[in-house]
Amino acid sequence: MTQREAVFPANEGRHALYNMHRYSAAIRSGDLLFISGQVGSREDGSPHPDFEGQVRLAFENLNNVLKAAGCSMQDVVDVTTFHTDPANQMETVMAVREEMIGDPPYPNWTAVGVNWLAGFDFEIKVIARIPKSA
Repeated sequence: MTQREAVFPANEGRHALYNMHRYSAAIRSGDLLFISGQVGSREDGSPHPDFEGQVRLAFENLNNVLKAAGCSMQDVVDVTTFHTDPANQMETVMAVREEMIGDPPYPNWTAVGVNWLAGFDFEIKVIARIPKSA
């Protein structure tokens, strides 16, 4: 049976946040990487003050976790995003997504409207396939 292995981004400052909330940035299991929801949090854990900044920072945090496992957005197979006000946020999310997600084929994507994200307005979690060279 494949054992799960915790993966953390190189940025040591964020490790305190993961420890405080008792979860891993990602879990490697076999050739799959399951990344915990990433939000637009700054180094101290506080939300970026504007929505577009939160979305960009969430993608940046996601990319840092992917990189720590030897992956990129091209390895992502499934995406789930959470939105506190989808009707008013999707245009911004889609514009940032267009820049960040890369070329086709695109991953699966599910967007979910929620009423609470611990002070944040956007969260993204993904599953990626780890390249054989990683």
